[in-house]
Amino acid sequence: MRREFHVRFCEGGGVRFPSATRLVIGFRRKDDAEQVLEWLTARLAEYGLTLHPQKTRILPFGRPGCSEGGGKGPGAFDFLGFTVHWRRGRRGRWALGMKTRKASFRKAIVAIGEWCRRHRHRPLKEQHAALTRRLRGHYNYFGVNGNSHSLDRLLERAKRVWLKWLRRRSQRGDRLRWKRFAYYLEAHPLPTPRIGVQIWGVVP
Repeated sequence: MRREFHVRFCEGGGVRFPSATRLVIGFRRKDDAEQVLEWLTARLAEYGLTLHPQKTRILPFGRPGCSEGGGKGPGAFDFLGFTVHWRRGRRGRWALGMKTRKASFRKAIVAIGEWCRRHRHRPLKEQHAALTRRLRGHYNYFGVNGNSHSLDRLLERAKRVWLKWLRRRSQRGDRLRWKRFAYYLEAHPLPTPRIGVQIWGVVP
């Protein structure tokens, strides 16, 4: 990277930044990152703005070496509900990956469970339609390549949470076994996860 930095944020052409902008910048050299951080802090201060001290940091995130063992590389960071990390590709080479952040996954499960609890007495058709919309909305946001495992886990957890609250519809709810519930899901399946966005490619 050159020794002179020209970083500008333009709101021309009808483009407006939200009140809080999240940004990730990559550098080859640590001293370049430190210099840009210092410059950006000073530049924002001219307009009475500050960087969040707990959400602004310099993080080493270099590609692991060829001799690095295991299926996961060192270093990871959270960004917009995802955890960005290094993973082994199908051919054994290192590739960037994104998976659902643990806190985001728990939040999704809690939301589904709370909805099932409050609407457990509604007709199954209505419940199925509502859960379908919620799962598809989650897939649309978190459906990036490399995140299939997290999406599959969410679907399985959603099924079990739904069954849990269906069993509590009445005193006879314990008669609803998984086998019988599986027959219903076979006839009225919840949407399967799909990858809608290809973000990462294999690093050569």
